[in-house]
Amino acid sequence: MSRLDSTDPKQFIADFFTSFTDDLLSSGEDAELIVDRYHTPDVLQIADGNPIDRDKLIAHARPVRKNRPTARVEVHEALADGDRIAARYTLHVLNRGKSLAIDVHFFGRFTPDGRMREAHLLTRSTNESG
Repeated sequence: MSRLDSTDPKQFIADFFTSFTDDLLSSGEDAELIVDRYHTPDVLQIADGNPIDRDKLIAHARPVRKNRPTARVEVHEALADGDRIAARYTLHVLNRGKSLAIDVHFFGRFTPDGRMREAHLLTRSTNESG
């Protein structure tokens, strides 16, 4: 996992989400350990108004592992200031034959070692296959 202070913000966000997803899908390691490697114990994400804490992240990891989607992050722009990062990216997902593009506006805070502490995400999904 890269550090925010030594990585281009666009690359940091792309690497963070790509590595997290790859670790979930390619490792037999407990989902809790993987979530903890990428997030602080008190992590809080607010996604479209819905709060997601550590326990909800772990619960979300289980169906991701079961469904085994493929995903690609396309970061359009990102800015960092200290421990904060703002980014606009598109998450391209293929899951069970359905192709989605999820446009994301991300505002987050990270620890010096690169773990997510807090995030606010606004998203919009579109079907790419039709």
